[in-house]
Amino acid sequence: MTDPAQVPEEDRRKHEIGLFLFLIVFLFPLVTFMVVGGYGFGVWMFQELMGPPGPPTG
Repeated sequence: MTDPAQVPEEDRRKHEIGLFLFLIVFLFPLVTFMVVGGYGFGVWMFQELMGPPGPPTG
Protein backbone atom coordinates (compact mmCIF):
# COMPACT_ATOMS: atom_id res chain seq x y z
CA MET A 1 0.00 0.00 0.00
CA THR A 2 1.32 3.43 -0.82
CA ASP A 3 1.96 6.05 1.77
CA PRO A 4 -0.83 8.70 1.65
CA ALA A 5 1.79 11.43 1.91
CA GLN A 6 3.33 10.26 -1.40
CA VAL A 7 0.08 10.25 -3.41
CA PRO A 8 -0.29 13.40 -5.52
CA GLU A 9 -2.96 15.80 -4.28
CA GLU A 10 -4.90 15.66 -7.56
CA ASP A 11 -5.10 11.84 -7.53
CA ARG A 12 -6.18 11.83 -3.90
CA ARG A 13 -8.87 14.43 -4.61
CA LYS A 14 -10.22 12.39 -7.56
CA HIS A 15 -10.31 9.30 -5.38
CA GLU A 16 -12.17 11.14 -2.60
CA ILE A 17 -14.72 12.57 -5.06
CA GLY A 18 -15.30 9.12 -6.54
CA LEU A 19 -15.73 7.61 -3.09
CA PHE A 20 -18.11 10.40 -2.07
CA LEU A 21 -20.25 9.88 -5.19
CA PHE A 22 -20.29 6.10 -4.58
CA LEU A 23 -21.50 6.64 -1.03
CA ILE A 24 -24.17 9.20 -1.94
CA VAL A 25 -25.47 7.62 -5.16
CA PHE A 26 -25.19 3.90 -4.36
CA LEU A 27 -24.46 2.95 -0.77
CA PHE A 28 -26.71 5.28 1.26
CA PRO A 29 -29.85 4.62 -0.84
CA LEU A 30 -29.17 0.86 -0.71
CA VAL A 31 -28.72 0.88 3.07
CA THR A 32 -31.84 3.04 3.50
CA PHE A 33 -33.87 0.68 1.31
CA MET A 34 -32.64 -2.31 3.32
CA VAL A 35 -33.40 -0.71 6.69
CA VAL A 36 -36.92 0.39 5.69
CA GLY A 37 -37.61 -2.95 4.02
CA GLY A 38 -36.31 -4.85 7.03
CA TYR A 39 -38.51 -2.84 9.37
CA GLY A 40 -41.55 -3.42 7.16
CA PHE A 41 -40.80 -7.13 6.98
CA GLY A 42 -40.45 -7.28 10.76
CA VAL A 43 -43.81 -5.55 11.28
CA TRP A 44 -45.43 -7.84 8.72
CA MET A 45 -44.03 -10.99 10.39
CA PHE A 46 -45.06 -9.74 13.83
CA GLN A 47 -48.62 -9.18 12.60
CA GLU A 48 -48.65 -12.60 10.92
CA LEU A 49 -47.78 -14.25 14.23
CA MET A 50 -49.62 -12.02 16.71
CA GLY A 51 -52.55 -10.72 14.67
CA PRO A 52 -53.34 -7.20 13.53
CA PRO A 53 -53.24 -4.29 15.98
CA GLY A 54 -56.42 -3.29 17.76
CA PRO A 55 -58.72 -4.60 20.44
CA PRO A 56 -59.02 -8.36 20.69
CA THR A 57 -61.96 -9.90 18.88
CA GLY A 58 -64.11 -12.16 20.77
